[in-house]
Amino acid sequence: MDTTQLWSLVRAERETLCEFLGNLDQSHWQQESLCPPWTVRHIVAHIAAAGSTATGTWLANMLRSGFNTDRHNARLLEKFLGDSPDQTFDNFQNSCGNSIAALNSVPALLGEVVVHSQDIAVPLGITLQPGAESVREVAEFFVSDNFAVNSKTLAKGLKIVAVDQEFAVGTGPEVRGKLLDIVMVLAGRRHGLPQLEGDGVQELQRRLG
Repeated sequence: MDTTQLWSLVRAERETLCEFLGNLDQSHWQQESLCPPWTVRHIVAHIAAAGSTATGTWLANMLRSGFNTDRHNARLLEKFLGDSPDQTFDNFQNSCGNSIAALNSVPALLGEVVVHSQDIAVPLGITLQPGAESVREVAEFFVSDNFAVNSKTLAKGLKIVAVDQEFAVGTGPEVRGKLLDIVMVLAGRRHGLPQLEGDGVQELQRRLG
């Protein structure tokens, strides 16, 4: 898939998330996400930051943060948090039309939107289904790169097989499941493990720690 097509997927997932967020009430924004201690509001600010931070700024912030990823992310999202959930939402909406990706990694940015949308929706108990094509592109990126998360390391030596669309990569003990659940686990989210099957699940769980 070329870069233009990837950007189309990014914008589609942003629009889906924007519509979802527009239906939340104020209490939802304080709900803890799948990335504790971040709340829904923190996650939205983080996605806005990811879609607004060019490579030069991203690298400079990494340097100022001592290459500490947690500190790096916290510094960036603070700029987009605002004084209220409404301001956070506005900042996210303002970022949705951007074509900015740190290190020009559009697949990584797509992964940010897909994974963090679930980080928001799952704790709220509300279904938010990304596009199948988006999930597949993120899965292909995750098994081949450790850019944002150690997904390639987690998948190494395992056969990853989706049961809901055509996706099968790797060799070794098998991990089967819906591709979104696989993506979330490769992003380090343990909540998807019970939905996975196969003789490779135990090893994947061990790697997650």
